[in-house]
Order: sequence, then structure tokens, then C-alpha cells
Amino acid sequence: MKSDAELVKTCLKGQKEAFGQLIRRYEKSVRAVALRILGDFHRSEDATQEVFIKAWNKLPSLRKPALFGPWVTKIAKRQALDIAKRQKSFLLLNPELSEALPNSDGQLSSEKRRLIEAVMSLPEKQAQLISLRYFARHNVRDLAQILDRSVGTVTKQLSRAHKRLRTILERDRK
Repeated sequence: MKSDAELVKTCLKGQKEAFGQLIRRYEKSVRAVALRILGDFHRSEDATQEVFIKAWNKLPSLRKPALFGPWVTKIAKRQALDIAKRQKSFLLLNPELSEALPNSDGQLSSEKRRLIEAVMSLPEKQAQLISLRYFARHNVRDLAQILDRSVGTVTKQLSRAHKRLRTILERDRK
């Protein structure tokens, strides 16, 4: 499997297929970030598409190709916040529409929403690691390659993130 840096460099040489690999690698993580902010599956799908369009257009400005994952995650956060602000402004300007809008099929259960919120409340590096591991379903070896770290380091960081996540979830139950 090619590293993020190799895939970005390949993209910049004009090979769009490499960007497809980056999308497949980070799509679930990006969607999880958008879902956490927007709380709606369908809107998070739209946001995810917009994020990758922006990432493609801004790819030449990425200074450290090895950090594509954290970079695209930041784009996702900003994009979802922008969408949420636009939606809120629209509903404030049109209150009769906000009452008429049906609940979407894409709503998360309160348990899943709480889990995603807990993950996103972790420090950024730990949230990214947990998102890649469980939302994008990468194994530890893949994570080590993606993040350019040793398997031992990733295992230790995952352990710390699990411990912190457990603490957050237990605190929220009380």
C-alpha cells in the first residue's frame, strides 16, 4: 500500500486514480467528522463530497503530503461547520419552513451520536486515530503506514485513546 505522501505526489503528477485511493482511505473518517457536526447522514454525505472536491482543488497547496489525513479532516470540520451555519441561518430566516421539515431518516440514535461526540472530544490526534481505526476500518499495520509511525507506537497511541474515550463515556453516563 502506498503512503499518503506517495499518493499525493502521484496526484500532483496528474494521475487522478491516486486521489481515488486517498478518498477510499479517508472517506469514512471525513463522513464521521461531518456526521458528528451535522447530525444527519444525508447532509454528511453531501459534505463529504464537497470536502473531497475542495481537497482536490487545494491539493497543490498541501505543504506536507504525508499529513493528508489530518489536513482533509480539518477541511471536513470547516465544511460541516459552514453547512451547519448556512442551515441555521436559513431556518432562522424562514421559521415556518423549520417547523415543516420532517425528521430525516439519517438521524443518528442518541447512543451513536454520544459515541461520535466522545470521539470528537478527544485531542485531535487521538480522534483521528480512532476515526481511522474504527470508522474507516484500517488495521494497526495500515495505520502505521498511513501515519508514518511504527506499529508499536500506533498500538500504544490507540491504547491511550481507548482509555481516554472510556473515561469520557463513563463520565457522560453519570
